[in-house]
Amino acid sequence: MKIIINAEITKGYELWKNLFLSTDSQREKYGIKVLAYGHPKGNENKVYQVFEVESVEKMQEGLQDPEIAKLRTDAGVNLDSQELVFLVE
Repeated sequence: MKIIINAEITKGYELWKNLFLSTDSQREKYGIKVLAYGHPKGNENKVYQVFEVESVEKMQEGLQDPEIAKLRTDAGVNLDSQELVFLVE
């Protein structure tokens, strides 16, 4: 299944990007593959991520992993602004 996640960030795109890229091993643990990521042209305060996941349950487990949650908040992700879109194939 493919999922698009978007969220606002508060500490700058470069910090978010560096921390996002540093979590590849944690994502692999939960069967999450990054297909794309970035921000809209002219707005580095909103990020989009496109993932392919083995199962929604494993992905949700990953989102609740305390280590991943801390990295996301350290990267400035406003968790209240987060939206998930599950794509139907």
